[in-house]
Amino acid sequence: MSDAPFRPFEAFVDESKALALLRNAVAGADDGELFFERRRSEAIVLDDGRIKNASYDASQGFGLRAVLGETAGYAHATEISESAIARAAETARLAVGDGGGQMAPPPKATNLKLYTDQNPMDAAAFGVKIDTLREIDAFARALDSRVVQVSASLAASIQEVEILRPEGLRVSDIRPMTRLNISIIVEENGRRESGSAGGGGRFGLTSLMTPEHWQSVAQEALRIAVVNLSSVPAPAGVMDVALGNGWPGILLHEAVGHGLEADFNRKKSSAFAGLMGQRVAARGVTVLDDGTIPDRRGSLTVDDEGTPSGKNVLIEDGILVGYMQDRQNARLMASAATGNGRRQSYAHIPMPRMTNTYMLGGSATPDDIVADVKDGIYAVGFGGGQVDITNGKFVFSCTEAYRVQNGKVGAPVKGATLIGDGPTALQQIRAIGNDMALDPGMGNCGKAGQWVPVGVGQPTLLIGGLTVGGAAA
Repeated sequence: MSDAPFRPFEAFVDESKALALLRNAVAGADDGELFFERRRSEAIVLDDGRIKNASYDASQGFGLRAVLGETAGYAHATEISESAIARAAETARLAVGDGGGQMAPPPKATNLKLYTDQNPMDAAAFGVKIDTLREIDAFARALDSRVVQVSASLAASIQEVEILRPEGLRVSDIRPMTRLNISIIVEENGRRESGSAGGGGRFGLTSLMTPEHWQSVAQEALRIAVVNLSSVPAPAGVMDVALGNGWPGILLHEAVGHGLEADFNRKKSSAFAGLMGQRVAARGVTVLDDGTIPDRRGSLTVDDEGTPSGKNVLIEDGILVGYMQDRQNARLMASAATGNGRRQSYAHIPMPRMTNTYMLGGSATPDDIVADVKDGIYAVGFGGGQVDITNGKFVFSCTEAYRVQNGKVGAPVKGATLIGDGPTALQQIRAIGNDMALDPGMGNCGKAGQWVPVGVGQPTLLIGGLTVGGAAA
């Protein structure tokens, strides 16, 4: 696949012919578009001193959508040609039938540029990337004699999209992505524990490959692993929980964020359906979804429908004030698109999705919040979790957490899970820290079989009455 810029209307198909086919497909429809994409990605994994995997992937194709009411016809192909688009138009047209719709206004134009358009894979030669991973391995092993295994990975990708709408509007975006991750396993007296750290964003690999950066990442992964070496079984029961800032916002993302996506609320399958304008959280709780933060993993200059990203307030001082909208659901809910129409690739239909979802900070200091915990845990790292959108019930596993009694942080605990439901947890927030932070850039979000990169964030929080699942009563 060529490294030349992705220009489908110069290399593959005449724009006027593609536009005519699209217009025929959406005649009598409410909306629709042609979405072209080229994606290239590279990943290198060093595990236990050896290169375990080195891959380079490239793909391109298009998707054509025609929308009428709640129905959407979608067809896609890897071949970008007039004949392939004609076949896709015929298929998507089936959803429109006799028509009767009225074409929605196009998205507004934007001159916003949130990230570089340079290919991050070109930042360094392949051999330099291999050498960097080997240096990481040697450095991590030299940090502590208890290190028995190191895994380090570098990944980079570039996604180029071109969107053609029925009125003739063309929107394009070039989206870089990079990430560095380091995992370390330590062993002491026959016990093994692990720790991981890393992150990235929509920028070049250069900053991730500097010794100053990767050494701090390795040190953080080692710190977590060593902490876990001294962990004791987690308590179990209903107790107060202090959540750390930054990455613990993944709990907010899952337990609350998905429930504020428009499609779930239009279909009344969300725990927040029908609650617009009502109090859904404690006073002081303000939650935003913001796709306009430069260089962030979840940011987008424009979404996958061509709508500019927005800084959207979802909950303001505890009151539900907004949902995340794509074009279809916004029209059906008599609302405005918010720049949250996202898709995994040209082979997927867009839907409302989060970008960077976070809670604003408050006035309490983190030390005062932890001091208010009489009997509970302080959770600062999370692994996997799951949520039921219909009722907001969630289960999350902690990767780093501590026992807290009478305001004193005690031993680290192992095997802690947090169990609750989003709506109740929002109401039970008792204190909000003044240390809001975003995660280091490592989030992925799944919905309906599609995965997209996202960001999360929050200040230190105190939540009362969460159920902690652990190993001891």
